Amino acid sequence: MTYVDGFVLVVPKKNVNAYKKMAELGKKIWMKHGALQYFECVGDDLNPNMGGMKFMPFPKLTKAKPTETVFFSFIIFKSRAHRDAVNKKVMSDSSMNDPTNGGKKMPFDMKRMSYGGFKTLVQK
Repeated sequence: MTYVDGFVLVVPKKNVNAYKKMAELGKKIWMKHGALQYFECVGDDLNPNMGGMKFMPFPKLTKAKPTETVFFSFIIFKSRAHRDAVNKKVMSDSSMNDPTNGGKKMPFDMKRMSYGGFKTLVQK
């Protein structure tokens, strides 16, 4: 079974293009060092109705303002050991010294980002 690093973060809508640029660089670096897959997913249907079932919508969970959107992002690895090895290489990659294109401010508030590693329980 694979191992997944998952992220949920809030990005001001005006910064989505800047975030996309940063995410493209992230994808390039993680894939270069061995990640199996890399996904950056921007919110589209964040208040879905699934047959009347009630869920905590992502905007409420993340306290996103109307001027913000939610990203659900994840990177897939072979195993936790593989994740640890890849992330070690990524963090020492010289490209990581400038992940925001020219030293600009991050296009989102890092304090509002959630991150964790997940063991895959069910997989196709």
